[in-house]
Amino acid sequence: MSQIYTILFDLDGTLVNTAPDLMDAHNFVMKKYGRDEKKLSDIKTLASRGAWVMMERSFKDEIKDEEFKKKMTKEFIDYYSINIANKSKPLKGVVNFLTWAKNNNISMAVCTNKQEHLAVKLLKQLNLFKFFDFIAGANTFAYNKPDARHLTDVVEIIGGDLKKTLMVGDSEVDAKSAENAKLPFILVKDGYTNKLNNQIKHNELIDDFVELEKIVKKYL
Repeated sequence: MSQIYTILFDLDGTLVNTAPDLMDAHNFVMKKYGRDEKKLSDIKTLASRGAWVMMERSFKDEIKDEEFKKKMTKEFIDYYSINIANKSKPLKGVVNFLTWAKNNNISMAVCTNKQEHLAVKLLKQLNLFKFFDFIAGANTFAYNKPDARHLTDVVEIIGGDLKKTLMVGDSEVDAKSAENAKLPFILVKDGYTNKLNNQIKHNELIDDFVELEKIVKKYL
């Protein structure tokens, strides 16, 4: 039987609450170099565009040396890679929803601005990798979200139909990606963003994945 629909997911703040491990990695590096550490709420507003942008936003204008920034960002990624799933947990209802979708021949892929090898490692450690047909990270293509091609190329690779595809995410970056790709967008509340829910364009709004099955059925 061929797939009946395709769902694309963001990762951080959408499928998995990764902020605690991101915070630990960020603060490990900042503490090592005598810089200010961040609270969990700060990390959630920094994390939507990948490691380099996250660290750039954290540095602000306090660190001018680009080589030093690169060194700190590399140390952040190295530490995070080793400690990627210490505290990270799937959002409520994720496993049940992914199981239902897989059983109903819905193809699924992840489109994240996290580096691909980190996304794969996290999903494998949380036993979620098996649900997905493709993982597209920040370095998978020569472009990433909010570029529409991060989404549309994945749909093409897995043999999907853009007219039978939707995107699930938690930030304005995900929303803009879906808009650029002309896909319906389901917003997960209180995501990794400094925007309010009503400031992010969306077709549907969910608290968690418990209610997602009912919503997706409307699109099938």
